[in-house]
Amino acid sequence: MFLRFSKLRYNAVLENIHCNVQRNFTNDDLLALADCSFIDRSQNVLITGATGCGKSYLACALGRRACTLGFKTQYFGMTRLIEKITQSKLDGTYIKFINQIEKVNLLILDDFGLHPLTTEVKLALLQIMEDGYGKKAIIVTSQLPVAKWYDYLDDPTLADAIMDRLSVNANKIDLKGESLRKKN
Repeated sequence: MFLRFSKLRYNAVLENIHCNVQRNFTNDDLLALADCSFIDRSQNVLITGATGCGKSYLACALGRRACTLGFKTQYFGMTRLIEKITQSKLDGTYIKFINQIEKVNLLILDDFGLHPLTTEVKLALLQIMEDGYGKKAIIVTSQLPVAKWYDYLDDPTLADAIMDRLSVNANKIDLKGESLRKKN
């Protein structure tokens, strides 16, 4: 039931994650996340790296594991999240949408930093972060290094507020290496 609700992008499993020093992600790193205790501790996971290096796959594998351990999980690609926020504001379902997100234990935001954000979307992100702070975990994937997220958010006050809730208590993973799609 949780797996279907999660809408994970990939049918990913932790056993298929490539772990090695060259990728900057070892078996020990994977084991530290695999029990999903980061969710119980309301710790976020920020996964950065180049296109195709496995960020989304890792996020989905962790999401799948969370579902099997009984954590309500929800996945959004940032494009879809932006569309959903915009549409819910227009049709009057914004509060219902935000309340739905508030009920999950693990929220996955994939491809953060690819699309410009309106002030309305930034405020919605802040609301999501605020509602979940200390209560849930969020996994964010991005091609941008975390240090560039402030510039991406392009509003010092909102960027400070969002990043404070997102990165202070976070596990940061910077995946290295060439695109895994090329190898397939």
